[in-house]
Amino acid sequence: MQDNQLSKEEISQLTEADWKERLSADEYHVMREKGTERPHTGVYNDINDKGIYNCKGCGAKLFDSSSKFDASCGWPSFDQGIDSSAIDEHVDDSLGMRRTEVTCSNCGAHLGHVFPDGPRETTGMRYCINSVSIDLDKTEE
Repeated sequence: MQDNQLSKEEISQLTEADWKERLSADEYHVMREKGTERPHTGVYNDINDKGIYNCKGCGAKLFDSSSKFDASCGWPSFDQGIDSSAIDEHVDDSLGMRRTEVTCSNCGAHLGHVFPDGPRETTGMRYCINSVSIDLDKTEE
């Protein structure tokens, strides 16, 4: 666990009022209410800086910049998580379609969705992530 990452015990003690205080209105809507930011508006959509993308809710490491690619879908896209335990996947039948939701395995924050249309030369997966749910730490590579 990194120094600024909340522990599961600390997370379990947070109320929804605490989350509303910790997060901006947009962050809360996406991360706690499973919202989606508008395409092509996220700060990390067109950024290619090196580093580690952390969960904005708890600080957990989620994605390495080396797995980021341009999917031209309007959201930051990655072909894999930083490790197999960083992200949880859940069936999402909302909006009249079946998708796979991805959440932070540490705090449960909604991150986005994963689709099987990523680069075939790597994993073939596209983790389509809301910028408001992540922070880029450029000091870690």
